[in-house]
Amino acid sequence: MKELAYLNKFFYKYRWRLVPGILFVIISNIFGVLPARVIQIAFDLVSENIDTYRLFNGFNRQGLVYEAFTSSLMLFGALVLALALLRGLFLFFMRQTIILMSRHIEFDLKDEIYRHYQKLSMAFFRKNNTGDLMNRATEDVNRVRMYLGPAIMYAINTLVLFMLSITFMLNVDPWLTFYCILPLPILALCIYYVHNLINHRSERIQEQLSKLSGFVQENFSGIRVIKAYGREKEIRKKFALESEGYKQTSLALVQVQAIFYPAILFLVGISTLITVYLGGIQVMNGKITAGNIAEFIIYVNLLTFPVMSLGWVTSLIQRAAASQKRINEFLRTKPDITWEGKEPLDLKGNLVFRNVSFVYPDTGIRALDDVSFEVEPGEFVAIIGRTGSGKSTIANLLMRMYDATDGAIIVDNKPLQSIDLRSYRDQIGFVPQEVFLFSDTIANNIAFGEAEANMVKVEQAAKDSALYNNIIEFPNGFQTLIGERGITLSGGQKQRLSIARALVKNPQVLVFDDCLSAIDTRTEEEILTNLGKKMQGRSTILIAHRVSTIKNADKILVLDDGKIIEQGNHADLIEAKGAYMKLYEKQLLEEQQADLI
Repeated sequence: MKELAYLNKFFYKYRWRLVPGILFVIISNIFGVLPARVIQIAFDLVSENIDTYRLFNGFNRQGLVYEAFTSSLMLFGALVLALALLRGLFLFFMRQTIILMSRHIEFDLKDEIYRHYQKLSMAFFRKNNTGDLMNRATEDVNRVRMYLGPAIMYAINTLVLFMLSITFMLNVDPWLTFYCILPLPILALCIYYVHNLINHRSERIQEQLSKLSGFVQENFSGIRVIKAYGREKEIRKKFALESEGYKQTSLALVQVQAIFYPAILFLVGISTLITVYLGGIQVMNGKITAGNIAEFIIYVNLLTFPVMSLGWVTSLIQRAAASQKRINEFLRTKPDITWEGKEPLDLKGNLVFRNVSFVYPDTGIRALDDVSFEVEPGEFVAIIGRTGSGKSTIANLLMRMYDATDGAIIVDNKPLQSIDLRSYRDQIGFVPQEVFLFSDTIANNIAFGEAEANMVKVEQAAKDSALYNNIIEFPNGFQTLIGERGITLSGGQKQRLSIARALVKNPQVLVFDDCLSAIDTRTEEEILTNLGKKMQGRSTILIAHRVSTIKNADKILVLDDGKIIEQGNHADLIEAKGAYMKLYEKQLLEEQQADLI
């Protein structure tokens, strides 16, 4: 319950739903217990009136006795029906308050979790897999909701109904009450044990289903590879094995459930037999009436479901506590990236790396080592180097996806940590190395970079990224749905769409992280020509592998093993005859060989 105490703030928030809900539980149970007393009176009335009816056998008044007897039974029947309707009404109110409260809290909790996701830094998402993050916001929250709604509702219902029923039973005969409820604790313990067994096997079913779903999803995603290598038969065999595991796990659960319900009915039947047998002895001794036996049977049956629900409710609370613990651990995770500034930033584009070093927190890899450089406002700076030399890390630090381990990053003479990050990022056009597109239209994917972008801006951005001609060839043009993760587009089209997304916001700083690798040289030249116009007066950082892409840059940084080994413009670096010169000659030779082929 210590972990579930986190939810108390929600109970207070929705107290005007919880308190009436508890009152409705009490009232509904009062109307649920009262019919037993009415039936007891009716049963005794029947017994007495039968004797009276026989007494007037052969007399005219026997008809009057029959009419009075019938009217009384009709009255009691109508009263039982009215009490049942009233109980049903208050049960409806109970669910409309407590269950709806749980749905409201479910929404608030999911919203809180999602908002917390958005605050956390990239390091958190690198350490945690997507499936686990989704489960915390869906499956775990759903288990907590079962505690907030059904568990609380049935726990209160059980307590109130148990107290009312036992009170009425004790008023009739304490000795008979003791023997009637004797099997119920055994029933509760059996249910608790079996429910734990059911939950354990249900968890295994969920795990097996997750494995099966993951297997199917992975194979559907890689269907082209499977068909290309002709591995359909092997995949079918693997699927059959996974499916067989799921079937066996499901059958194990069914076997437990098959024993569970007959055992409950057996124990309930024992309670009823005890009531009839011992109650009959009490009737013969003149201590109670036959109507009291009928009353007791109703009480025993009323108590059966609450006792059954004890094990279920306990199981729900245990599962909710485990899920809430996972949620609490996550909610207690503090974001690594915070900022002090709240004032809107007017970005000029002066960017300075001063002795910056960076070690990835999740892997311990030193990506940058004492890197220093400056980007003047409106300057075009290019970064080149081998794979793993730290180029993308510079882009991530500049976007403040991470904070530098050592050194400082200065933006317009202010430490990056002190700047309002939302305002800062809003004025930067960032094209990441790994393009991510949403399952939406092309127009909406481009406009994602600018919330208020109209179609004129979207089309212009597409033209600047040399994508416009491709788009208008699609049947639906800019309204074409591009599918999950942009599956309907080629690699080059995805990269150009990502560039258009960055350009549509008309940013003051442009950061391109190797975003032209899947584009042919002719299209690349067209894009660079268009970007040359867009980059005028804007600070631009272009990360690339090809020298041809960056040779017109004002400044070129050559990275190797996280360090800047050379810097200068294209002519200066060629003249220096260092690493840049070797890279240039190598790429030039590869292009010549490609032309010959």
